[in-house]
Amino acid sequence: MRELDTCKMKIIKKLDIYIIKGFLLLFAGTFFICLFIFVMQFLWKWMDNLIGKGLTIDLLAKFFWYSSLTIIPMSIPLAVLLASLISFGNLGERFELLSMKAAGIPLIRILAPLIFISAIICGCSFYFQDKVSPYATRELSRLAWSMKQKSPELEIPEGTFYSEIPGYNLFVERKDQKTGILYGVMIYTNANGYNDTQIVLADSGHMQSTADKKHLKLTLWGGERFRNMDAQQSSMLRANVPYMRESFVKEEINIPFDGNFNLMDADLFTHNAQTKGLHEIQHSIDSLSHRIDSAQHAIYSNILLWHMRKDLSAGRPDSLDIVEKAAQMPPFDSLYMALHDDQRVKAWRSALGHAEAMQAECQFRAIETGDRNLTLRKHRIEWYKKYTMSLACLLFFFIGAPLGAIIRKGGLGVPVVVSVIIFIFYYMITQAGENNAKVAAWTVESGTWLSTFVLLITGIFLTHKANTDSVVFNIEGYRNFFMRLLGLRASRKLNRKEVILDDPDYTTLPQRLGELSEFCTECRKTMHLRRIPNYIDIFFHPGQDKHAAELSDRLEALIEELHNSRDNAIIALINQYPVINPSAHTRPFDNKRLNMAFGIFFPLGILVFLRIWRYRLRLRLDLRNIEEINTVITNRIIKNGYGQQRDTTELN
Repeated sequence: MRELDTCKMKIIKKLDIYIIKGFLLLFAGTFFICLFIFVMQFLWKWMDNLIGKGLTIDLLAKFFWYSSLTIIPMSIPLAVLLASLISFGNLGERFELLSMKAAGIPLIRILAPLIFISAIICGCSFYFQDKVSPYATRELSRLAWSMKQKSPELEIPEGTFYSEIPGYNLFVERKDQKTGILYGVMIYTNANGYNDTQIVLADSGHMQSTADKKHLKLTLWGGERFRNMDAQQSSMLRANVPYMRESFVKEEINIPFDGNFNLMDADLFTHNAQTKGLHEIQHSIDSLSHRIDSAQHAIYSNILLWHMRKDLSAGRPDSLDIVEKAAQMPPFDSLYMALHDDQRVKAWRSALGHAEAMQAECQFRAIETGDRNLTLRKHRIEWYKKYTMSLACLLFFFIGAPLGAIIRKGGLGVPVVVSVIIFIFYYMITQAGENNAKVAAWTVESGTWLSTFVLLITGIFLTHKANTDSVVFNIEGYRNFFMRLLGLRASRKLNRKEVILDDPDYTTLPQRLGELSEFCTECRKTMHLRRIPNYIDIFFHPGQDKHAAELSDRLEALIEELHNSRDNAIIALINQYPVINPSAHTRPFDNKRLNMAFGIFFPLGILVFLRIWRYRLRLRLDLRNIEEINTVITNRIIKNGYGQQRDTTELN
């Protein structure tokens, strides 16, 4: 017995090694594939900032390296999903998974070694996001913005103002990408100070860097210059300010701008939450929360100060003192009526000035606290995101492995399509939650953990279905469910049999078809299908209609016998018979409690009630159709003499 257990343990260990080896190989391959796809997608967005800048190989290598590091946390979950789906799809396709289950090894035991591996990957992802990813994001931001500042003549967009050159705002209506000529140029500059503002309009122009990369040479053709003639600050307050208008055919402007590649200071990007680890994010959250609380206390104190009179107190008042002193003051109406007209106007102006000042103060404080709250929410989102992105690696395994065991398709065909669909769905939920959390439409916790909760529920469902060998992707079952829900019926699709042992009894068929037609006529008269059904009977006293049940049994028996016919016309006619559901027009569900629940909940109950009424009217039309089809089949049997041929055959 011990030898048998030892042998079994060795087999299980070999299976564990075999499964782990296959999963890790697939994980390594899918990880680099996902990383390559995400890096290409990222580089495509920055392609305009890289081409034609004269960047060296080492700078491009650093840009590719840091961009790859920042994308690794997103690539790992997709790689886990794809690797688990392919590995278990291969096991199912080669019937290896079935052999393991037949040997008595449950699915959870088969998943156990890979669950441990996925947990290790989850921990590595968390460590990477906390230590490596913030540094890579900060360095990538430095490189990206430094590249963007190099050779700005290539960056000027069409139809919008470009303000990256200090002291200048440039507007270009159209730009020729081949020649670099700018058309419809407008320049607004205050490089010499706000008192010396100039506006330059030109039909066309061209911008390029000088040889030393210290200036931008802007050549303009066919334009005008508008310049303020009075440089005094007081002149800006007058309604009419004299200006100088100058026309030119060609003009060259040298703009001081260092076009060499200068790496920006990394401290400029420390305010971004993505460049911080968990400890730094927590420190920033505490600091921002303290500042927001201080600003809110300041707003509260200012409101109290604005509501008290000047002679009450010079410091911060207490709210109870204000109430007591306000109660001792004379009524406002008597004080106001005792004033002269000039004093009233002065009082109104003073009150208006105080109100406007208070409004401006509140607006400024609102903008300040709003920006700080947004920054605080971004830091909290990034704090939770480090956990959710790590847990996604483990949860995606519990989705991919059971799904591969259910689908049983390996390779890069179906698994890739399914993985991409699942990941896109996860990405959409994640982005929707984070965006709503940023604008404070949702709480930060609900916005960041929504996608994790969805993955958890999906993983539990798929793991349970795969462990119990349940059919999840039975399209026919879902089709029948929605057809029942919408009141649709499947049509008959009976074909002529290749081998027929017993022909139909054509001698008695006309009589039985006639009896069925008479029964249908009797049902139409006695069942009163046109009447509105009783709401109480449908939901609280449901039952099966005996007439409809008998009709369904007799009709199916005749169809089964007529299916043995060799006449293609009769086969086509029996396919036109409707499918009779004996309880469709009497009760919505087979479960008694479910019927009562729908009956009590009136909005849903009235919809189901109307559907039952529709079924009753449909059953009445079905009875007429059965009568008509019976008549046609009877006439064909009599016309072709099928019953006489059988009698002759029996006599012979």
